[in-house]
Amino acid sequence: MLRPLLFLFAVPYNLISINTSDCPITYYGQEYTTVYTNFTGEDLFVCFNGYYNPEGNGDCIRVPNTDNRTNIALNNNNDPSYWTGLTDVIHSSVSTVTNNVTCYLLFYNRLVSMLVESSSFLIQTKQTLDQTLFCTLRSILHDICSTFTGHGFGVKPGDTRQIPNTCTFLTCSSTRIPSVKTCGPPGQCDGNGTCLCTVTGPTVIDFKRQMNSVSDRCEYSLLHDQSTGFSLKANFLERRRRDVSFVDSLTLDFSDSEDIQLLQGHRVTVTGSPVTVNSSVQTFSGVDLSKDQTGVTASFSVNGSSVSVFFDGTTAQIYMADPVNFTYDGLCVDSNNVSSLRLSSDTSCQFKYPDPADNTINCSAVAQQCDVLKSAPFSSCNSKVDPQPYINACNETLCKYPDVDGLRCQFIQAYAKACEKSQVNLVIQVFSFTVQPKPVCGDRICNSHEFCGEINYNGGCRCREIFAFVYRQSNLLGGPTVCKDNNASLSLVGCLLNEKSIDYTLLHLNDKNCTGVMDPDSHMVTFGFNGDSCGTKVTETSNQIIYKNGIMTSNGSSEVITRQDEIYIEFSCINKKPEMQTVVFRIQGSTVVQYIKSEVWNYSVTMKAFTDGSRTQVLTPDSEVKLNQRIWVELETDGLNGDLVSVVTDSCWATDNQMSNSTPKYDLIMDGCANPDDQTVYVGGNGEGTSNYFSFNMFRFSRSTGEVYLHCKLQLCAKKNNCVPACSRGVRRRRSAKYRDEAPAFLSMGWSH
Repeated sequence: MLRPLLFLFAVPYNLISINTSDCPITYYGQEYTTVYTNFTGEDLFVCFNGYYNPEGNGDCIRVPNTDNRTNIALNNNNDPSYWTGLTDVIHSSVSTVTNNVTCYLLFYNRLVSMLVESSSFLIQTKQTLDQTLFCTLRSILHDICSTFTGHGFGVKPGDTRQIPNTCTFLTCSSTRIPSVKTCGPPGQCDGNGTCLCTVTGPTVIDFKRQMNSVSDRCEYSLLHDQSTGFSLKANFLERRRRDVSFVDSLTLDFSDSEDIQLLQGHRVTVTGSPVTVNSSVQTFSGVDLSKDQTGVTASFSVNGSSVSVFFDGTTAQIYMADPVNFTYDGLCVDSNNVSSLRLSSDTSCQFKYPDPADNTINCSAVAQQCDVLKSAPFSSCNSKVDPQPYINACNETLCKYPDVDGLRCQFIQAYAKACEKSQVNLVIQVFSFTVQPKPVCGDRICNSHEFCGEINYNGGCRCREIFAFVYRQSNLLGGPTVCKDNNASLSLVGCLLNEKSIDYTLLHLNDKNCTGVMDPDSHMVTFGFNGDSCGTKVTETSNQIIYKNGIMTSNGSSEVITRQDEIYIEFSCINKKPEMQTVVFRIQGSTVVQYIKSEVWNYSVTMKAFTDGSRTQVLTPDSEVKLNQRIWVELETDGLNGDLVSVVTDSCWATDNQMSNSTPKYDLIMDGCANPDDQTVYVGGNGEGTSNYFSFNMFRFSRSTGEVYLHCKLQLCAKKNNCVPACSRGVRRRRSAKYRDEAPAFLSMGWSH
């Protein structure tokens, strides 16, 4: 454990000697264990060889005095690892210093204190310290524009420095004449003549280098000019987790002109229509658009300010050069006003999803990875662009979202881009660490429920988690099956197939020729069949018809190996068998009477239809008869001597028109017996007397006009013979009785609906 070794004390006197044996100073080859401070007028001297003497230099360092006191700080931590970073700073600041830092001794007042933080020139060592260090320090402290000392630091002649966290510059001329320049209201910009705002992942780093994060999936105002109405809007959406959002698209809204959208995949639309953008600058509505391999840049002017917007699909960076008329608001101006700058009217985008924490993430390791922005090659940019907001954004995101899809690289590239805009050239090739690059989707355009992510070390369209959540919970790739009549279809989610490295073009139904069709907009892959096509298996039960097929991968491939899982997804449709259609028939005549005249007999035959077995409810033209309803038909004669003859109904049949010999024809009674193939037909009293009857269930002819005509043929039989037909169900045979052939009776009755 490190023990506190930093001691501070103040010296308010004009002359004093300081014991430095805990951190001896070697200066010009001479080791000193005592140094001296001396105040003369407005100057402070720190000397090694006695007090300051105007007649001799006394090997002193001269510092303008601001408060007639000096502070001394000593740190002699004995842990070697403690000094590693500080040694690197010394070596990079003064190339002639080669030894390692093992302690330091600081002499400073308020002015020097601020200078020490930026220059590190007062750090001492127990070993020999190159005199170049002190010569450089002496030069800086001797000639400064003292007018700026109230800002906490000095500016040497011929140099310009920025007031931290502002857009104000302090310049000291070669003749020590100070001047001040601002690029906008104090506190708005980064101080190098350009206002810089970075939006990467869920994080907004505003012009003041404040950092805040968007936690929902809504649209926000990044920059809004109150005088012209111009707005730069950003829409945030989730990716692999539902509780972490990423900037997904930008909209340049010029109020009175065409809107321009910068989308995923380096795509651009103008008023909703896609436009082709390349490396050559193209102008749309006063906006210069260009694209390179890194992303799309839109440049334009608003209210006297030059604005440049860069977007690569994961990071947006907004630059404003010398915004002298600063009338802006938005997250880039103040990232703390997240709730008030939300633009979405639909509050559903604010819903918080309770995703569990990812226990595979090591936040300590994340912090070390993000801190790389303080190391070479980025350390050369740290004085121009503060890395801390980018480090904080990296830590905050990667501590709850997995380091995939080149996410860490995203923060590093955002910082490198900011350094590039500040005219710091970084040699990125000298990285001493490995970063997975951002995935490239190529020509594949992901739709609204997808994003470009890494799939097996390649780029592809992955599913956004809110969209995919219901499928993942049920371990499904799509569905449900859509059934209509005897047609069936099943749609699989394209991005779920992508994530499992399933090539949809290798999938088919039972019939290999039946493959899926991908919708170019939704990326849903649909498979379907009609009836028994595509190898569909059709089975029936008592009340159902089942159509069954399956989606599967190709087999019998000539390839020696395969890296794709075998897929089989069965889907089916179950249809109920059609129910009996309700058709209402009406008898065309309630009674049919036929008069028969022969040499022996003059008699009449009457045919009547009833709705009851006792044959009391006669059917009339107003009566309704439904399909499958039981009908009784009675055939009654008048004028016959029942002691001598009997009436036999020889045959009855039905047609769909009045012609008795037309087709189609359906038999009810054949040879005096019921049709054995129709279990609904019953014949009663046939051949027993002068009357008989039969019954059947009502029917209609398929694919016909809807009319049914009943025709019956009757014969007379002498009673001295056996006139009753010998019938048994399933067997029909001729009886031995002899008909009287003369004048058989023939009757017809019709129904229609």
